[in-house]
Amino acid sequence: MKKAALFALLALAAVALFSCSKGSGIPKPPSGLYERVLASQSVSSLTANAGLIIINGQLDLLARTQPISAGGSPGLMTLTPDRATLLVFDSSQNRVGVVNTAKESLTGSVQLPGPTTSMVAAITDIGYVAVPTAPLTGSPPGAVLMINLMTGSIAETISIPGVQTVVANSNGTQLLAFSNDSDAVTVISPLNINTGLPVTTTVPGFDRPVYGFFNGDAAYILNCGAQCQGQQASVQILNLGTTPTAGASVAVDGATMGLINGSTLFVAGTPPTNNPCTGETTAAATCGRLDFVDLGSLTVTGRAVITDGYHMVMSLSVNGQLFIGSTGCTTVGNVNNPQGGEVRGCLSIYNTTNGMVVIPPDNGDVTDLQNFTSRDVEYVAEGGNLRVYDTTTDVLLDEEVEGNTITGTIDINGVVIGVKAIDFF
Repeated sequence: MKKAALFALLALAAVALFSCSKGSGIPKPPSGLYERVLASQSVSSLTANAGLIIINGQLDLLARTQPISAGGSPGLMTLTPDRATLLVFDSSQNRVGVVNTAKESLTGSVQLPGPTTSMVAAITDIGYVAVPTAPLTGSPPGAVLMINLMTGSIAETISIPGVQTVVANSNGTQLLAFSNDSDAVTVISPLNINTGLPVTTTVPGFDRPVYGFFNGDAAYILNCGAQCQGQQASVQILNLGTTPTAGASVAVDGATMGLINGSTLFVAGTPPTNNPCTGETTAAATCGRLDFVDLGSLTVTGRAVITDGYHMVMSLSVNGQLFIGSTGCTTVGNVNNPQGGEVRGCLSIYNTTNGMVVIPPDNGDVTDLQNFTSRDVEYVAEGGNLRVYDTTTDVLLDEEVEGNTITGTIDINGVVIGVKAIDFF
């Protein structure tokens, strides 16, 4: 890509928010819905057509329309800031589909050189995808691919050996990249492409870092530590600037995913030792931890016992319920077993008001979460199902809508992996 064209793309900030509110003057999308949620549905050829299922986000009902085509096994999804474009990864073909959310249709796809578990679209026309196995001439495998969403093509290939996760700041001028079994963070400066200045800067001094949160001229890095065969889980400052450096840290029980709420960083992880389920009545012998880090003093102010596993997703409801999801957790009982007894899966709900923890009676990995600003509900992709929780009670929603009884599960064939609210409501 020519230098001028690349700079023009990178300079584009998020434009006016794409809102489908009634009375806004924006035409209805083909589904006829103003409040839409998309669920990525992976199915076998014997059961149904795979794709992105459109859901009425106000009524929790399936739209009366066909799924958006997105390959055989759509899963991981991410949205551009204006929510006009959605990226979806099809694991059956290692392709990223580009979906126009206004037209509710696939407008193109990008073939990747391998699978991904992380992608981000920080500005309207550019996406970044971490491909740990991407083959490169003269370098170890692994790259972050810059995707031009207007043309559906790979604009740049940025070599980062074994890169697993990529995170972007709010305007896409800096990214953080994390590689497996590494004690360094890679800072990516996309504006330096084709300028002769360094595009990547490797910053040592961390302990198996896996994720990060930008905060002005710094970032808070989650060090996985012992859970990822390192030494000690912690939250550590990355000082950004002309020469990025590792800064102060505070030890936590575990750190694979987090969420910032005001001056508090909630951090979840599963320590490999000292992880009993103290305070819970459960058959599970191992539990995870949720630590509360005060960002002003960089100190741990409290903690809670949650389900174990590798924590990958967090979401805070409008009324203060923190949903925490993991994969590979200790499963207890069977939600479909009529004999009863304890049922336990990979979802924990922490009440930020009273400090109570609820472990819902469900099974399976939690792969995605979606909250809402105008409803006290949370969508949870757990065990391949799409659950709807009432966040005022932390139990599955039970309601009657248009003659349909909603008992906390939106009935979708196949396996639900991702869920994203397209419209603001």
